[in-house]
Amino acid sequence: MSSEDLERYEAEAELALFKEYRDVVGMFRYVIETDRRSYLANEVRRLSAPGDPLLEYELVDAWVWDTYRQSRFLSRVTISSTRGITVEELPEREL
Repeated sequence: MSSEDLERYEAEAELALFKEYRDVVGMFRYVIETDRRSYLANEVRRLSAPGDPLLEYELVDAWVWDTYRQSRFLSRVTISSTRGITVEELPEREL
């Protein structure tokens, strides 16, 4: 496989992931970002205490932005970071 073939494959995979994100974002209440990944979730619970150096959150009914992951829908996932986690509530959409 040439480097051009690899670049084309990665670009197509990223485009497919973006299209999937666009299709599913309306099913979720929150966008969660870490230094490594982005997630969508319907429930977000903070597990770590305020002031802890390691931030931990539990996401329920989640979707993960990961190009090479076979299954992006997760029923429950725990995420952690020492660099910060951003949680944003999405605006409600009218049908």
